[in-house]
Amino acid sequence: MTGVGRFLDGSGAVKQWPKKLADKRLVLTYLASKFEFDHSYHEREVNELLQQWHIFGDWALLRRELFEQGFLDRDRSGTDYRRII
Repeated sequence: MTGVGRFLDGSGAVKQWPKKLADKRLVLTYLASKFEFDHSYHEREVNELLQQWHIFGDWALLRRELFEQGFLDRDRSGTDYRRII
């Protein structure tokens, strides 16, 4: 299996965090697609959405990576997020 599919379970949830940067970008692109553009998400909503789309139990890692890799932006307080790519 190629692409992001090798990191997903049968229901489409991310089952593991990849080691390679290119694979991480694939997973982050997939997870970012679960967020709508032009919508503000409270940190709690981001966590809930990420919990729905992964099974390895580290939504904080995913939230942080989505922000640090430029998929989501957040306000200065770090509580409201928006999808930017």
